Amino acid sequence: MTGTPAEAHRRFAFYGRVSTEDQQDPVASRNWQLTRATGLIEPTGGIIVAEFFDIGLSRSLPWKRRPHAARLLDALADPNRGFDAVVIGEPQRAFYGNQYSLTMPVFSHYGVDLWVPEVGGAIDPESEAHDLIMSVFGGMSKGERTRVKVRVRTAMTSQAKIEGRFLGGRPPYGYRLADAGPHPNPGKAADGRRLHKLEPDPATAPVVRRIFAMYLANNGYFAIAEALTRDGIPSPSAADPARNPHRTGEGWAKSAVKNILSNPRYTGRQVWNKQRKDEVLLDVNDVALGYETRMRWNDKTSWVWSDTIAHPPLVTVNDFELAQTIMAASGRGRTGNRQRKVRRHYLLRGLLLCGLCGRKMQSHQAHETAYYRCRYPNEYALANHVQHPRNVYVAERDIIPALDNWLLTAFAPHRLTDTIRRLHAAQPDTGPGVVAPEITAANKIIAACDAKLLQYRAIADAGGDPATVAAWMAEVNAQRAAAVTQRDQAAAQAPRRLTEDDIRHLVGSLDDIRNTLRNAHHQAKSNVYRALRLALTYNPGQNKISVEAKPDADYCGVTVRVRGGT
Repeated sequence: MTGTPAEAHRRFAFYGRVSTEDQQDPVASRNWQLTRATGLIEPTGGIIVAEFFDIGLSRSLPWKRRPHAARLLDALADPNRGFDAVVIGEPQRAFYGNQYSLTMPVFSHYGVDLWVPEVGGAIDPESEAHDLIMSVFGGMSKGERTRVKVRVRTAMTSQAKIEGRFLGGRPPYGYRLADAGPHPNPGKAADGRRLHKLEPDPATAPVVRRIFAMYLANNGYFAIAEALTRDGIPSPSAADPARNPHRTGEGWAKSAVKNILSNPRYTGRQVWNKQRKDEVLLDVNDVALGYETRMRWNDKTSWVWSDTIAHPPLVTVNDFELAQTIMAASGRGRTGNRQRKVRRHYLLRGLLLCGLCGRKMQSHQAHETAYYRCRYPNEYALANHVQHPRNVYVAERDIIPALDNWLLTAFAPHRLTDTIRRLHAAQPDTGPGVVAPEITAANKIIAACDAKLLQYRAIADAGGDPATVAAWMAEVNAQRAAAVTQRDQAAAQAPRRLTEDDIRHLVGSLDDIRNTLRNAHHQAKSNVYRALRLALTYNPGQNKISVEAKPDADYCGVTVRVRGGT
């Protein structure tokens, strides 16, 4: 293409994307996409003045749910955005399925050209040929992702079944990872990648054997949990706190005992495909919002078992099968005559915490009334040293009126000025020198990895085994790369401090929320609570619930009494 005088100094924004599915180094992927984009616009005198690059996100996510793509779309509406056109290095990484047809009208509306190498320059939104080309690339992108998923799943199935290979993830309680030799892929082996296998953990393997022995001796889940806690044996979350930061680790839970008794890998065979990832539409009435991924359990007939023993067993096959028979019989005894309950929608599901233990309260129905309860001592073997009632209950009907009244009052027209002022003053400081906790944590990991790499190089220089040192360095480099990605994403997503005008613009649409709260059905009201990012904490001693609303960058809080007003 030859440039025109009008194009001589055209300013471009670059957009690219890389995900973990691609198994690529984010830095290398960005560089080659940027090189391809630059090669397209440089002959016309164009220069790149802004970059938007999403890392670690699947191509199936719509643009509005990708942080940097969403920022780019927002920038299009700004007449002072600083660029005149957008260039993409590879459309298959930017567009998936019908995303092009949903996104291009936004570019056209704001008069911003979109350039891609496949058409040799700017896309003509009126050209059927260009539209067909971009639609084909969206379909190719979707097909490529599907083919990759099929190939990977097929390969992992054969590796688990025929080779009994450990396919990654957290080792089960009772086992630890051991080296299993160089990777069979020559390229990965050259990079120092090695296989791993499971071996019994001297500290926790005897606990697994004890759990099976106690269960087969007619001890229930809670009795086993009580005995282990009483004897000071660390629970799985306490034994490996780095991998369980969301757990307290204070004691054994009934669910932990049950999960151990249900895990077939203790028989020595590798088992894969116990769970799957399903993509579920966020809103069946608005397909453009895309999907969210949910983990679901596969039926046991779909599990893939290794043909041979893959690692040392901790229990015999007979004992494991006998435990499953007892568990199945107990389940039938409890549920055989139980009536099937009608699924109820709980407005505050996942939003209400117990103020005594900090755990999410469970939704529960009694006498056709929605409740939220915490049964911490019932689930954990802690009753002997934790000050917590056996059951903490609060009715949904005692919360919702006070909560809605606060929201309606705070955002009423005559209160808006005061509310906006409070929201502005209560924002967390994001000025110069203030570093987000996620960035600080990532920097600590990077510094620790750099120190380890220096030690490993010193060991190699001193004559250490090259293969072993290479494996160590590969593992640390992977940790460092993950931390760098985490730091960069946190920096890109860090909220800016909003002005009062910004907040006034945001809450300008809250009249819709107020109208929704007045006469909303359950689903709509629940969506409002989640959009406001409500977090409620119930303190049973004071019979109060503290409520925080954190809609994006702003913050506000209030305390409401459960019974008796605000």
